[in-house]
Parts: sequence; structure tokens; C-alpha cells
Amino acid sequence: MATSIGVDRAPGAYAPPTSTDGAHRARAAEWTEQVHDDITALFTALDGGGAFGEERWERAGGGGGVSRLMIDGATFEKAGVNRSTVHGLLPVEAQRRLGARDVGPDAVHFFASGVSVVVHPRSPRIPTVHLNVRYFELYDVDGTPLDRWFGGGTDLTPMHPEPADARHFHRALAGICDDFHPSFHPRFKAWCDEYFRNRHRGGERRGIGGIFYDHLRPDEDESGADVETLHAFAGAVGRSLVRAYAPIVERRRDEPWGDAERALQLERRGRYVEFNLLHDRGTLFGLQTNARVDSVLMSLPPLAAWPPPGGHPAGSAGARLTAMLEPRDWLAPAADG
Repeated sequence: MATSIGVDRAPGAYAPPTSTDGAHRARAAEWTEQVHDDITALFTALDGGGAFGEERWERAGGGGGVSRLMIDGATFEKAGVNRSTVHGLLPVEAQRRLGARDVGPDAVHFFASGVSVVVHPRSPRIPTVHLNVRYFELYDVDGTPLDRWFGGGTDLTPMHPEPADARHFHRALAGICDDFHPSFHPRFKAWCDEYFRNRHRGGERRGIGGIFYDHLRPDEDESGADVETLHAFAGAVGRSLVRAYAPIVERRRDEPWGDAERALQLERRGRYVEFNLLHDRGTLFGLQTNARVDSVLMSLPPLAAWPPPGGHPAGSAGARLTAMLEPRDWLAPAADG
């Protein structure tokens, strides 16, 4: 999901509270910047040749962000690593769309900070990966929090049927989640499986899932996690690709591929585009609220294709990949099929 929040106000129309206890906002802004730098360093090293360009931007209503983009790298055809920390006034309807609780009749102050990552490898043998972590807070004129929550997750979109990659990804995420609470991985995996579906295509999954969570409120979640635990969890998820994704890149980067693998990759990218434009809540919210469009659409691949309908022959790589997308227990030994 996109992290850019774009509820625009006229320049100078917003004045932040003069008295505020912003400790958790400051904490979120700090790990947002650190995670952003860590992920940039990770993908620069993994690419082995490409470099990120950087663009800094300001939001008229308050705050801003940093967008980093690698195009035509040695390993990655496109890699986007964005961060934003923004604040301002949030209208009532926007509060409802975000899922805020106890929405009143008036606009309230908001703060949002997070990182969003989408990486499209050149080789069809390497899966596409997405990651997002964010903190959102609503507060009154005195700075007193009215509502606050964490959200995020990461998911894998394979372009070639490699069950071992799915197993590795899920096992790495399970290990990270288990460091915080035993309920996190099973709950957030199921949430991810349900969320990343192309409903207009009969519920076809975008990929093999991962973890996804939203509106994770301190001391109110069934895990009992407090705000310090959830800040730490956000940072751990933000750095999870070192364990969950980097070994897959290293294992697959030199495997041969040809036109058939490339065609299947472009087809699956087309499905990726469909989900992000039709169903992704962050993308829709950003486009509906005048966010920075380039940041909102950063997730789209440089190339995609929509082949004629008809499906894939039984036993083909495309048929095996489609079957692999169905949710299952990737932690079980039989998951390799």
C-alpha cells in the first residue's frame, strides 16, 4: 500500500498544535528514516551495479518525503523505495475512509509516517516483492491522541513456479513475527491471503502472500502488544527483506531464462497492475486525496502485458504457477508439493 497521504490544504492554512506530546510521532519518523536508508542500502548491494536517484518533496499541507528510484539496474528493472512523514488536517470523510474510530463532526489533526517498497527484478526467476510499514495518529488541537495505529506487511509475487522460494519467504517472516507474539504470523498471513486478491478475476491471488496488518492499536490488539512493542515490530518488518528476500535473489539471479519465462513474467505483472489500480486501498486513497501521484504509482512495473484469454496448458509453468498462488501452509514440510 502507498504511504503517501495527500489531503491537501491551501499553503499556510494548517497550523500544528502549539502544545503536543509527540513522542510516538517522533519515534515513528525516526524509524521511518532509518528503515528507508537500510532498505536502500540493501537493494543497492543486491543489484550489484545500479544506483538510486533521489527526489525530495514537500506537501503543501505539512511534511514531505523522499522518493528513491532505480531504473535498469543490473538485477532490478525497477526498484522504488519511498518514505513520507506528513501532517495536517484530516476531513471527516477521509477519517472514515482510513478506518478511524469515533469519527466526530469536524476535521482533526493527523500524522502519518511510513516506508513503501516495490521491487521488480529483471529476471523472471526472481519474484517481485512489496513491503510497507506505517504509523498513523489522529490528535486534537492540544496534541492529545484521539486514535493511533500501525499497519504494514510484505508479500511475494513469483513469476515462475518455485515453491522453495515461497517456503523460505514465509518461514523467515514467521520467525520475525514469533519474536513478538505467536499469534502474529498466523493472523497476518491469513489477512494477507485474503487481501491480495483480484476479485474481478474470481479471487485470483496476486502472489503467494506474506503478512499484512492494519489498525493495529497499542494495548487493544488481542496480543496485548503495547506501543513500544509495535514500534519495534514495525522496524523489524521494515528490515525483514534481509532474511526473507535477499537469499532468494542470490539463489536465482544467475539462473537462465528465455522468451517463455519473460512472457509469463509480463503476464503476472499485468495482474499486479490490475490489483494495485483496482483494489489496493492505499493507491485508491492516495489518488482520491491528491497525493503525489508519482509516489502513489511507484509500485507499477516498467513493462507488463495482457495476453489473449485462454489460460495455460495443463502441466505448463503458467499452470503450475497459478496453482501455486492458492493459499496453503508454507511452513509445513509438504508445502514444496
